Amino acid sequence: MLTQISRRRRVAALLALATALTVAAPVVEARPGGGGSMGSRGSRTFNAPSATPTAPGGGMTMQRSQTSPSPGMGSPGMQAPAQGRRFGGGFFAGLLGAGLIGALLGGGFFGGLGGLASMIGLLFQVGLVVFVVMLALRFFRRRNEPAGAGAPYARSSLDGQQGPAGQMGGAPGGAGMFGGQRPPQTRPVQIGPNDYQAFERLLGDIQEAYSREDRVTLGNLSTPEMVSYFDEELRNNASRGVVNKISDVKLLQGDLAEAWAEDRTEYATVAMRYALKDVMVERTSGRIVQTDSSEATELWTFQRQPGRGWVLSAIQQTR
Repeated sequence: MLTQISRRRRVAALLALATALTVAAPVVEARPGGGGSMGSRGSRTFNAPSATPTAPGGGMTMQRSQTSPSPGMGSPGMQAPAQGRRFGGGFFAGLLGAGLIGALLGGGFFGGLGGLASMIGLLFQVGLVVFVVMLALRFFRRRNEPAGAGAPYARSSLDGQQGPAGQMGGAPGGAGMFGGQRPPQTRPVQIGPNDYQAFERLLGDIQEAYSREDRVTLGNLSTPEMVSYFDEELRNNASRGVVNKISDVKLLQGDLAEAWAEDRTEYATVAMRYALKDVMVERTSGRIVQTDSSEATELWTFQRQPGRGWVLSAIQQTR
Protein backbone atom coordinates (compact mmCIF):
# COMPACT_ATOMS: atom_id res chain seq x y z
CA MET A 1 0.00 0.00 0.00
CA LEU A 2 2.80 2.43 0.93
CA THR A 3 4.66 1.52 -2.26
CA GLN A 4 1.57 2.28 -4.33
CA ILE A 5 1.09 5.69 -2.65
CA SER A 6 4.78 6.56 -3.10
CA ARG A 7 4.60 5.63 -6.78
CA ARG A 8 1.51 7.79 -7.21
CA ARG A 9 3.28 10.75 -5.64
CA ARG A 10 6.29 10.36 -7.93
CA VAL A 11 4.10 10.16 -11.02
CA ALA A 12 2.17 13.26 -9.94
CA ALA A 13 5.40 15.19 -9.37
CA LEU A 14 6.75 14.23 -12.79
CA LEU A 15 3.52 15.27 -14.50
CA ALA A 16 3.59 18.61 -12.68
CA LEU A 17 7.16 19.26 -13.80
CA ALA A 18 6.30 18.33 -17.38
CA THR A 19 3.34 20.70 -17.33
CA ALA A 20 5.50 23.52 -15.94
CA LEU A 21 8.08 23.05 -18.68
CA THR A 22 5.44 22.91 -21.40
CA VAL A 23 3.25 25.83 -20.34
CA ALA A 24 5.54 28.24 -18.54
CA ALA A 25 8.57 28.03 -20.82
CA PRO A 26 9.29 31.27 -22.69
CA VAL A 27 8.23 31.38 -26.32
CA VAL A 28 11.19 32.64 -28.36
CA GLU A 29 11.49 32.96 -32.10
CA ALA A 30 14.88 32.93 -33.73
CA ARG A 31 14.88 36.02 -35.97
CA PRO A 32 16.32 39.38 -34.76
CA GLY A 33 14.40 40.58 -31.74
CA GLY A 34 13.42 37.04 -30.74
CA GLY A 35 9.77 37.69 -31.56
CA GLY A 36 9.55 40.32 -28.80
CA SER A 37 8.94 44.08 -28.66
CA MET A 38 12.02 46.14 -27.87
CA GLY A 39 13.68 49.46 -28.53
CA SER A 40 12.71 53.14 -28.35
CA ARG A 41 10.33 55.40 -30.26
CA GLY A 42 11.05 58.71 -28.58
CA SER A 43 8.10 60.02 -26.58
CA ARG A 44 5.87 57.33 -28.15
CA THR A 45 7.95 54.43 -26.87
CA PHE A 46 5.20 53.13 -24.59
CA ASN A 47 2.32 53.94 -26.94
CA ALA A 48 1.02 51.08 -29.08
CA PRO A 49 1.58 51.85 -32.79
CA SER A 50 -1.46 52.69 -34.89
CA ALA A 51 -3.33 50.05 -36.87
CA THR A 52 -2.66 49.65 -40.59
CA PRO A 53 -3.98 47.34 -43.32
CA THR A 54 -0.88 45.19 -42.82
CA ALA A 55 -1.34 45.14 -39.03
CA PRO A 56 -5.10 45.62 -38.43
CA GLY A 57 -4.77 45.04 -34.71
CA GLY A 58 -2.00 47.58 -34.29
CA GLY A 59 1.16 46.86 -32.37
CA MET A 60 1.97 45.61 -28.91
CA THR A 61 3.41 47.97 -26.34
CA MET A 62 7.13 47.86 -25.61
CA GLN A 63 8.52 45.03 -23.47
CA ARG A 64 12.15 46.18 -23.30
CA SER A 65 13.43 49.71 -23.65
CA GLN A 66 16.19 51.96 -22.37
CA THR A 67 13.80 54.91 -22.50
CA SER A 68 12.36 55.87 -19.13
CA PRO A 69 8.54 55.96 -19.12
CA SER A 70 6.81 59.25 -18.49
CA PRO A 71 5.35 59.53 -14.94
CA GLY A 72 2.09 60.76 -16.43
CA MET A 73 2.09 58.22 -19.20
CA GLY A 74 2.87 55.08 -17.28
CA SER A 75 3.85 51.89 -19.07
CA PRO A 76 0.99 49.38 -19.03
CA GLY A 77 2.72 46.96 -21.37
CA MET A 78 6.24 47.34 -19.97
CA GLN A 79 7.92 44.25 -18.63
CA ALA A 80 11.21 43.87 -16.86
CA PRO A 81 14.06 42.85 -19.22
CA ALA A 82 14.04 39.12 -19.70
CA GLN A 83 15.40 36.51 -22.05
CA GLY A 84 12.87 36.31 -24.86
CA ARG A 85 9.16 36.54 -24.19
CA ARG A 86 7.61 35.25 -20.99
CA PHE A 87 4.15 36.05 -19.74
CA GLY A 88 2.53 35.20 -16.43
CA GLY A 89 5.61 33.69 -14.80
CA GLY A 90 4.36 34.45 -11.30
CA PHE A 91 0.90 33.10 -12.05
CA PHE A 92 2.27 29.86 -13.48
CA ALA A 93 4.84 29.46 -10.71
CA GLY A 94 2.23 29.90 -8.00
CA LEU A 95 -0.29 27.57 -9.59
CA LEU A 96 2.15 24.84 -10.58
CA GLY A 97 4.21 25.24 -7.42
CA ALA A 98 1.15 24.71 -5.26
CA GLY A 99 0.17 21.70 -7.34
CA LEU A 100 3.65 20.19 -7.15
CA ILE A 101 3.86 20.58 -3.38
CA GLY A 102 0.41 19.10 -2.99
CA ALA A 103 1.36 16.15 -5.16
CA LEU A 104 4.56 15.48 -3.19
CA LEU A 105 2.62 15.60 0.08
CA GLY A 106 -0.04 13.32 -1.25
CA GLY A 107 -2.71 16.00 -1.46
CA GLY A 108 -2.80 16.27 -5.24
CA PHE A 109 -3.15 19.37 -7.36
CA PHE A 110 -6.45 20.29 -5.75
CA GLY A 111 -6.09 18.26 -2.62
CA GLY A 112 -8.20 15.54 -4.16
CA LEU A 113 -5.81 12.75 -5.14
CA GLY A 114 -6.87 10.78 -2.13
CA GLY A 115 -10.40 10.61 -3.50
CA LEU A 116 -9.39 9.41 -6.97
CA ALA A 117 -9.66 5.78 -7.80
CA SER A 118 -7.17 5.62 -10.66
CA MET A 119 -4.47 7.43 -12.61
CA ILE A 120 -7.14 8.62 -15.07
CA GLY A 121 -8.36 11.06 -12.44
CA LEU A 122 -4.84 12.42 -11.98
CA LEU A 123 -4.35 12.89 -15.71
CA PHE A 124 -7.70 14.67 -15.90
CA GLN A 125 -6.63 17.11 -13.17
CA VAL A 126 -3.31 17.82 -14.88
CA GLY A 127 -5.10 18.44 -18.18
CA LEU A 128 -7.56 20.73 -16.41
CA VAL A 129 -4.70 22.79 -14.96
CA VAL A 130 -3.16 23.21 -18.42
CA PHE A 131 -6.55 24.21 -19.88
CA VAL A 132 -7.23 26.80 -17.15
CA VAL A 133 -3.73 28.26 -17.48
CA MET A 134 -4.08 28.62 -21.24
CA LEU A 135 -7.44 30.37 -20.86
CA ALA A 136 -5.99 32.74 -18.25
CA LEU A 137 -3.00 33.46 -20.50
CA ARG A 138 -5.22 34.43 -23.42
CA PHE A 139 -7.50 36.53 -21.22
CA PHE A 140 -4.75 38.55 -19.54
CA ARG A 141 -2.79 38.94 -22.77
CA ARG A 142 -5.79 40.58 -24.41
CA ARG A 143 -6.32 42.88 -21.43
CA ASN A 144 -2.62 43.66 -21.12
CA GLU A 145 -2.41 45.53 -24.42
CA PRO A 146 -4.35 48.79 -25.00
CA ALA A 147 -6.06 49.33 -28.30
CA GLY A 148 -3.96 50.99 -31.01
CA ALA A 149 -4.64 54.64 -31.74
CA GLY A 150 -5.00 56.43 -35.03
CA ALA A 151 -6.36 55.50 -38.42
CA PRO A 152 -4.52 53.21 -40.86
CA TYR A 153 -2.70 54.60 -43.85
CA ALA A 154 -4.10 53.81 -47.26
CA ARG A 155 -1.00 51.96 -48.49
CA SER A 156 -0.74 48.29 -49.38
CA SER A 157 3.01 47.97 -49.98
CA LEU A 158 6.28 49.84 -49.71
CA ASP A 159 6.52 50.00 -53.50
CA GLY A 160 7.71 53.54 -53.95
CA GLN A 161 4.26 55.09 -54.31
CA GLN A 162 3.81 58.46 -52.66
CA GLY A 163 2.17 57.94 -49.29
CA PRO A 164 0.31 60.49 -47.22
CA ALA A 165 2.13 62.66 -44.76
CA GLY A 166 2.97 61.18 -41.40
CA GLN A 167 0.32 61.77 -38.85
CA MET A 168 0.94 64.04 -35.94
CA GLY A 169 -1.46 62.45 -33.49
CA GLY A 170 -2.12 63.60 -29.96
CA ALA A 171 0.50 64.27 -27.35
CA PRO A 172 1.75 60.89 -26.12
CA GLY A 173 0.47 59.88 -22.77
CA GLY A 174 -2.03 62.75 -22.49
CA ALA A 175 -0.98 65.71 -20.39
CA GLY A 176 1.63 63.82 -18.42
CA MET A 177 5.28 64.74 -18.15
CA PHE A 178 8.05 63.09 -20.20
CA GLY A 179 11.17 62.21 -18.27
CA GLY A 180 10.25 64.79 -15.61
CA GLN A 181 9.77 67.51 -18.25
CA ARG A 182 7.05 68.55 -20.63
CA PRO A 183 6.56 66.17 -23.59
CA PRO A 184 8.63 67.24 -26.59
CA GLN A 185 6.79 69.02 -29.36
CA THR A 186 6.10 66.76 -32.33
CA ARG A 187 5.49 67.66 -35.95
CA PRO A 188 4.44 65.57 -38.96
CA VAL A 189 7.05 64.17 -41.32
CA GLN A 190 6.62 63.56 -45.04
CA ILE A 191 7.60 60.03 -46.08
CA GLY A 192 8.34 59.54 -49.76
CA PRO A 193 9.36 56.77 -52.18
CA ASN A 194 13.06 56.98 -51.28
CA ASP A 195 12.20 56.47 -47.61
CA TYR A 196 10.09 53.39 -48.33
CA GLN A 197 12.90 51.93 -50.40
CA ALA A 198 15.30 52.58 -47.51
CA PHE A 199 12.98 50.78 -45.06
CA GLU A 200 12.73 47.74 -47.32
CA ARG A 201 16.49 47.68 -47.84
CA LEU A 202 17.13 47.91 -44.09
CA LEU A 203 14.78 45.00 -43.47
CA GLY A 204 16.91 42.72 -45.63
CA ASP A 205 20.32 44.15 -44.67
CA ILE A 206 19.70 43.85 -40.92
CA GLN A 207 18.45 40.26 -41.25
CA GLU A 208 21.51 39.38 -43.37
CA ALA A 209 23.96 41.01 -40.94
CA TYR A 210 22.29 39.25 -38.01
CA SER A 211 22.64 35.92 -39.83
CA ARG A 212 26.37 36.60 -40.33
CA GLU A 213 26.69 37.78 -36.72
CA ASP A 214 28.19 40.96 -38.16
CA ARG A 215 28.03 43.35 -35.25
CA VAL A 216 29.80 46.15 -37.12
CA THR A 217 27.16 46.25 -39.84
CA LEU A 218 24.38 45.95 -37.28
CA GLY A 219 25.89 48.98 -35.53
CA ASN A 220 25.76 50.97 -38.77
CA LEU A 221 22.13 50.05 -39.44
CA SER A 222 20.68 50.21 -35.91
CA THR A 223 20.74 52.36 -32.80
CA PRO A 224 23.18 51.36 -30.03
CA GLU A 225 20.21 50.16 -27.98
CA MET A 226 19.05 47.73 -30.66
CA VAL A 227 22.62 46.55 -31.20
CA SER A 228 22.83 45.70 -27.49
CA TYR A 229 19.73 43.50 -27.79
CA PHE A 230 21.04 41.82 -30.94
CA ASP A 231 24.42 41.22 -29.31
CA GLU A 232 22.73 39.61 -26.31
CA GLU A 233 20.81 37.26 -28.59
CA LEU A 234 23.93 36.37 -30.59
CA ARG A 235 25.89 35.64 -27.40
CA ASN A 236 23.07 33.40 -26.17
CA ASN A 237 23.14 31.52 -29.47
CA ALA A 238 26.92 31.11 -29.21
CA SER A 239 26.64 29.73 -25.68
CA ARG A 240 24.19 27.13 -26.99
CA GLY A 241 26.47 26.24 -29.88
CA VAL A 242 24.03 27.36 -32.59
CA VAL A 243 23.83 29.98 -35.33
CA ASN A 244 20.64 31.65 -36.55
CA LYS A 245 20.72 31.51 -40.35
CA ILE A 246 18.28 33.83 -42.14
CA SER A 247 17.92 34.03 -45.91
CA ASP A 248 15.53 34.87 -48.75
CA VAL A 249 13.98 37.85 -46.93
CA LYS A 250 11.25 39.33 -49.11
CA LEU A 251 8.81 42.11 -48.23
CA LEU A 252 5.25 41.03 -49.04
CA GLN A 253 3.29 44.03 -47.77
CA GLY A 254 4.02 47.21 -45.88
CA ASP A 255 2.17 50.23 -44.49
CA LEU A 256 3.16 53.42 -42.76
CA ALA A 257 1.71 53.55 -39.25
CA GLU A 258 3.17 56.81 -37.92
CA ALA A 259 5.74 59.39 -38.94
CA TRP A 260 6.73 62.32 -36.75
CA ALA A 261 9.66 64.39 -35.55
CA GLU A 262 10.83 65.41 -32.09
CA ASP A 263 13.41 68.17 -31.97
CA ARG A 264 16.01 67.11 -34.57
CA THR A 265 15.10 63.43 -34.70
CA GLU A 266 12.61 62.02 -37.21
CA TYR A 267 10.76 58.75 -36.64
CA ALA A 268 8.77 56.43 -38.90
CA THR A 269 6.96 53.28 -37.74
CA VAL A 270 6.18 50.86 -40.55
CA ALA A 271 4.16 47.64 -40.45
CA MET A 272 5.85 44.99 -42.60
CA ARG A 273 4.78 41.49 -43.53
CA TYR A 274 7.69 39.57 -44.98
CA ALA A 275 8.76 36.07 -45.94
CA LEU A 276 12.04 34.52 -44.86
CA LYS A 277 13.89 31.28 -44.32
CA ASP A 278 14.72 31.18 -40.62
CA VAL A 279 16.59 28.19 -39.19
CA MET A 280 18.88 27.46 -36.28
CA VAL A 281 21.90 25.29 -37.09
CA GLU A 282 24.70 23.72 -35.05
CA ARG A 283 27.93 25.68 -35.30
CA THR A 284 30.12 22.62 -35.69
CA SER A 285 28.08 20.35 -37.95
CA GLY A 286 25.70 22.73 -39.70
CA ARG A 287 22.81 20.44 -38.80
CA ILE A 288 19.42 22.14 -38.62
CA VAL A 289 18.10 21.94 -35.06
CA GLN A 290 15.16 24.38 -35.25
CA THR A 291 12.98 25.85 -37.97
CA ASP A 292 10.81 28.88 -37.23
CA SER A 293 7.97 30.56 -39.10
CA SER A 294 8.57 31.33 -42.77
CA GLU A 295 6.50 34.54 -42.58
CA ALA A 296 6.34 37.33 -40.01
CA THR A 297 4.46 40.59 -39.48
CA GLU A 298 6.14 43.20 -37.31
CA LEU A 299 6.26 46.97 -36.81
CA TRP A 300 9.72 48.41 -37.27
CA THR A 301 10.51 51.96 -36.18
CA PHE A 302 13.31 53.84 -37.92
CA GLN A 303 14.89 57.13 -36.87
CA ARG A 304 17.28 59.57 -38.50
CA GLN A 305 19.20 62.69 -37.68
CA PRO A 306 19.75 65.63 -40.06
CA GLY A 307 22.18 64.66 -42.81
CA ARG A 308 22.12 60.96 -41.89
CA GLY A 309 20.25 57.91 -43.11
CA TRP A 310 17.53 55.91 -41.40
CA VAL A 311 18.51 53.38 -38.73
CA LEU A 312 16.40 50.83 -36.85
CA SER A 313 15.36 51.96 -33.37
CA ALA A 314 12.60 49.49 -32.37
CA ILE A 315 10.83 46.25 -33.33
CA GLN A 316 7.32 45.55 -32.06
CA GLN A 317 5.05 42.57 -32.56
CA THR A 318 1.51 42.82 -33.89
CA ARG A 319 -1.58 41.79 -31.95
